Amino acid sequence: MAEQLILNLPVRPALGRDDFFVSDGNAAAVAGIEAWQGWPHGKMVLVGPEASGKTHLAHVWAGMTGATVIAAGDLPGPDPDGMGAMVAVEDADRVTGTAAETALFHLHNAVTGQGGRLLLTARNDPARWPVALPDLKSRVQQAGVLKLAPPDDALLSAVMVKMAADRQLVLAPGLVSYAVLRMERSFAAARALIEAIDARALRDKSRPTKTMIAALLARQAE
Repeated sequence: MAEQLILNLPVRPALGRDDFFVSDGNAAAVAGIEAWQGWPHGKMVLVGPEASGKTHLAHVWAGMTGATVIAAGDLPGPDPDGMGAMVAVEDADRVTGTAAETALFHLHNAVTGQGGRLLLTARNDPARWPVALPDLKSRVQQAGVLKLAPPDDALLSAVMVKMAADRQLVLAPGLVSYAVLRMERSFAAARALIEAIDARALRDKSRPTKTMIAALLARQAE
């Protein structure tokens, strides 16, 4: 066979607090998550670009508080009264439609009614969410906002090393530095590159090299 069979094994991301790399661009957000007891009105919105660490921080917070983590796409879902007083909703800015918005509204009221805490992750500030339900819009906009900044070299390198480790892919420090200097400056691009390196290494049954990474970057730029 010209192409080797690639086994699409499940990736098991490490989502503990010790696995989260703190830099100047995310230190304020990390501090805000750790200070969850003082969130305004008991709720916080964590804003950041794709693959910026929102899911990781949501799970860090869940580990600290015993919170339930639910994806916005799963709304409407479980009975909000049965989800507990600590809940994180991922990609809350993607909640659209009457049923989903009503479910998030009832979840909000169930959590805050118990004196709990509600964490919402999103790509944009609440004011930019396409929320049609007025009561939900007003309640979301009462929340505090924490922002994850675009990555600097150190953070992008650390994220790439972690993404590779989650896939049991070993990248030498020199390869990471080589890639960071030549790739698009975003977490999404980092994730796409790591996925491509992993697939190529499995296909060729070889270790990643600068030549391999250069070829993959060239292909992504086409």
